[in-house]
Amino acid sequence: MNDRSHLHPLFLGPYGENNDLFEKLLLEFLRDHVYWRRNFHPEDPPAIPLLAMNSPGYRDFVAHMSRELHALSAALKRSVPFSSPRYIGHMTSDLLLPALVAQIMTLPYNPNNVVDEAAPVTLDMEISVGLQLARMLGYATDESRPDCAFGHLTSGGTVANYEALNVQRALRHYPLAVAAAARNRDVGIRSRQGDVRALDAWTLLNFSNAETIALHAAVLEAASKMPEREGRAWLDAVESERVEHLGLVEFARRHPEWREPVVLLPATAHYSWQKAMKLTGLGTAQFRKVPERGMRMDSAALDALLSELAAERQPVLAIVAVLGTTEFGTIDPIHEIIACRERWQQRGLHAPVHIDAAWGGYLAALFRESDGSFADHDSVRREFRHFPSKRVHASLEAVRHADSITVDPHKLGFVPFGAGAIVFRDQRMLDLVAQDADYVFDPERDAPDYRAKFRQLGRYILEGSKSGAAAAGVYVAQRVVPPHREGLGRIIRETIRAAEHFFDHMPVIARELEGCARLSVPVEPDSNLVCVAINPAGNRSLRAANRFAREVFRAMRVDPAVPVQTREFFGSYTTLSRRGMGEEEFLRVLETLGISEVDADGIFILRHTLMNPWLLDNTGDVNYIERYGEFLARTIREVAERQGR
Repeated sequence: MNDRSHLHPLFLGPYGENNDLFEKLLLEFLRDHVYWRRNFHPEDPPAIPLLAMNSPGYRDFVAHMSRELHALSAALKRSVPFSSPRYIGHMTSDLLLPALVAQIMTLPYNPNNVVDEAAPVTLDMEISVGLQLARMLGYATDESRPDCAFGHLTSGGTVANYEALNVQRALRHYPLAVAAAARNRDVGIRSRQGDVRALDAWTLLNFSNAETIALHAAVLEAASKMPEREGRAWLDAVESERVEHLGLVEFARRHPEWREPVVLLPATAHYSWQKAMKLTGLGTAQFRKVPERGMRMDSAALDALLSELAAERQPVLAIVAVLGTTEFGTIDPIHEIIACRERWQQRGLHAPVHIDAAWGGYLAALFRESDGSFADHDSVRREFRHFPSKRVHASLEAVRHADSITVDPHKLGFVPFGAGAIVFRDQRMLDLVAQDADYVFDPERDAPDYRAKFRQLGRYILEGSKSGAAAAGVYVAQRVVPPHREGLGRIIRETIRAAEHFFDHMPVIARELEGCARLSVPVEPDSNLVCVAINPAGNRSLRAANRFAREVFRAMRVDPAVPVQTREFFGSYTTLSRRGMGEEEFLRVLETLGISEVDADGIFILRHTLMNPWLLDNTGDVNYIERYGEFLARTIREVAERQGR
């Protein structure tokens, strides 16, 4: 029997089992905070008179506040019970106790992690969190290295994806701006490709990130060799030619040979990418969808698309690969995508790779040893029935070659919302998006080292105010439960095992339902998401199958009008679109369901996120996967009976 005793102190627990520990910690550190306030300057008199609590106004306010808080407490009882193993819907579960306590105990200090003057403690923690994540993902984390990775927290993966696109836009267009300024002022700036004044737009738009970083250093070096006023004028000239200053319309007017770069991404990419293209002004028309195979990017199709774009001299802003799709948990073949990028870089087309690993980034903890090395396939495979495939192992090993990665601690990091994150392979990428504000940042302040630079964090990121409490929560959680195999990996291991058990148990349920309905797992899982498609027996219509599946889902959906206690399980759903899957895969799934009448463009399916570590109980008393299987079979029979099937 698998021993899960290491999990016991990590969570408050589905039943509140660790309530005494939770209460003890909160009370201890609340008192500690009050003592800190009293001892800041103990000679100061209390601002609130000691007898204030006896005044009528004071008592009236307390009574009113108490009523509202009781009303809030009552309303919150209608919340979704994410901590329960009966919740297998969206990407949320119970929270790590160290994260929860650390965040709560930091809230009264109210640090703002935009600059060290507003957050001298938690800002350093956020910088450390970025390095913790970078180490998990395989990036360089030696702070003395110029190319050390850098990461920071965001409110979620959506903002992280915005930032990735914003940074790549700055990198892609910077060489054109430098070349224009150099020609106008007749300043010689050398690059690996030669003097930028002599380079055409196609060459300049296809500088690699490393070449652009080197070009930025050359611009600064040229300024340092000029008299101070002349040097400042030169830097101002470069800034005045940048797309961030001119805007896309004026930039295009000044560079008639310029073409707006496109973003390549799979159909399974998160909807935040459409938001990002709109927000940056690039427009969703600049998307190029890469065909998929089995809800994973087809690397051969990517190669063919890059060939077409190179022939058209169409620049590429980024290739977006997905490590753990929101709907299916599938993982793109990142090792093949990276290899494709390298081949086309040699041919003169630069296509940076960003990995949207908001969901699956923490799967890297299953492979990362405590010494930073990457575990081989066989040693990881021994811990599971099916996971990981060689493709998944190779993909996780290859993430270290991506230019940037989105990863969400508030998903598989088991910390409170909102704590997304983005990690850049080379911290110097951020220099091209730095923004100064006299009342917050000091551009003249010495930044002799990595941490001194990023203690002015707001200069480099999209957000202008950000929670230091969230950073404290993630930092403490990852100190107590480090993101490697013997830390967080031990929790995620349980979720993968639950998904494997679910996957293996579905054929059992399908056999029980013979004559009533057909069940299919349309996409073999890569992680801990498993989807199930349903078709009532004898039905050939896709539209009718979707209506039936929606009726089944009604028994497990969140309904504000229905007390949560009346729900036996909570699930979620998604749609397998014909366009997204591709015709061949779409028809394959329909065939497994016995559907021949394709009268709809998508297949409505049940989606199960199996991230709760208590789904497979080691006491032998409760197996929530099998209990859910019984619930699902019973619900399908009830729906079939109501519909007269």
